[in-house]
Amino acid sequence: MQTLSPEVPNWRAEFRRLEGAYAPATIRSYLGDIAAFEAWCAEEGIAPFPAEVDTVCRFIEDQGIEKAPSTVRRRLYAIRKVHRLLQMPDPTHDEEINLSLRRVRRSKAIRPRQAKGLTRDYLDRFRATQPETVIGLRNRAMLSVGYELLTRRSELVALRSDDLEERGDGTFRVLIRRSKADQFGAGRIAFTSTRTAELLRDWLEIRGPEVDWLFCPVYQGKPINRDLSTTTVKRVVKQAAVRAQLDATDVAAFSGHSMRVGAAQDLLKRGFDTAAIMRAGGWKSVNVLARYLEHAEHNVWA
Repeated sequence: MQTLSPEVPNWRAEFRRLEGAYAPATIRSYLGDIAAFEAWCAEEGIAPFPAEVDTVCRFIEDQGIEKAPSTVRRRLYAIRKVHRLLQMPDPTHDEEINLSLRRVRRSKAIRPRQAKGLTRDYLDRFRATQPETVIGLRNRAMLSVGYELLTRRSELVALRSDDLEERGDGTFRVLIRRSKADQFGAGRIAFTSTRTAELLRDWLEIRGPEVDWLFCPVYQGKPINRDLSTTTVKRVVKQAAVRAQLDATDVAAFSGHSMRVGAAQDLLKRGFDTAAIMRAGGWKSVNVLARYLEHAEHNVWA
């Protein structure tokens, strides 16, 4: 076993090289993952870098006791990234590590938890629960845009005024610039309905031209020129579910992704095929979309 060395490379400084090449959220995740690896190594009395194959295997299997397989895999990638940045021998491609990762996945062979779909009927109810305030106006527009554009939470809060183009028929053409499946920012185009366009115009009139972000925080009735957190999107959905007097189990099942899930389910019920739904929502994986749609399939022929 490799014992703890007093000389620990300054990997945090090297991580600055990732800025601009990776999303800020990815870099933050890597930093947290490496901090977890360092803390584990300190408890074990092991030098974290350069890591030995046995060290990484033990770390993976120990983390797999409580962490999701996706989290364990991400932490493995973070360890790999540090070794590459520091130009150290990379132990993470060894077959023993692959076997450890497979053990973690097999030990938690459960289906991923799926967010409850915020379908059109829920959308109408959730919009109706919003108060007649500036925040309520923002929330109605945000729920509508999130549903019709099938946005991820991160895509919704990243929208800016410049991403909207009003069309002759009164609707909006919207450029969704970036998502986790579109790391180089090619973006996709989506369109609102006239109903959502009306809600957007009402919100934009109150928000004013001095705010860059499409949806922004509201403090004491006044819009603030900064972006919302993705947590705010989740909170708006949850609070609307509570106001709609839904069962506590249903409230817990809704998330910030529920608008995207529900819209995809509604498109399936309306007869759109998988390819069309994938284009509408910017999906790259059929498997991911299939999980979203499976709860709608039993109603397709109703």
